[in-house]
Amino acid sequence: MKIVALAGSIVGSKTKTAMLKVVEMLQQKYPEHEVTLLDLAEYKLEFSDGRNYFEYHGDTKYVTETIMAADAIVIGTPTFQASIPATLKNIFDLLPVNAFRDKVVSTVVTAGTSKHYLMVEQQLKPILAYMKAHIVPTYVFIEEKDFLRKEIINDDVLFRLERLAEDTVVMVDAFAAIRAKKDEEYDF
Repeated sequence: MKIVALAGSIVGSKTKTAMLKVVEMLQQKYPEHEVTLLDLAEYKLEFSDGRNYFEYHGDTKYVTETIMAADAIVIGTPTFQASIPATLKNIFDLLPVNAFRDKVVSTVVTAGTSKHYLMVEQQLKPILAYMKAHIVPTYVFIEEKDFLRKEIINDDVLFRLERLAEDTVVMVDAFAAIRAKKDEEYDF
């Protein structure tokens, strides 16, 4: 199984800190799976201009093709102005409308305040649903107070991140079994 952890911002450290923890948890619990961290701060991406994702070059081509090759994506996003950052929206715009078909997508959100808790429900999940993702229903919301010196200090958050990683992998396996059973119905 190929799992991509996407840190969807080019500024700040909290989302990357959370995604590094998710990657660590996935690698420890599921060493047989290929886990890749895509930290958008480390790549120079072009703005979407309507081309197919495979027509881009350089970092843009690498990031989009890595996402498209994944079985599961864990999206990490900060909350900027009560919304997702433009860098993450650009990723969605670079990908085709069916980019997440047969892929499991889970989310980790960082924010300065609990007032933005429903941003995922109101903005991110509708985009993921439109792009045909199998969305892990629960997500991890991490506030400013849960971090100290680029570390997550809230044990409950760590537990929820571990559970999210587990739910993501279990959901991929479940949908693979469902597809395999459905494929058995055909005689070719």
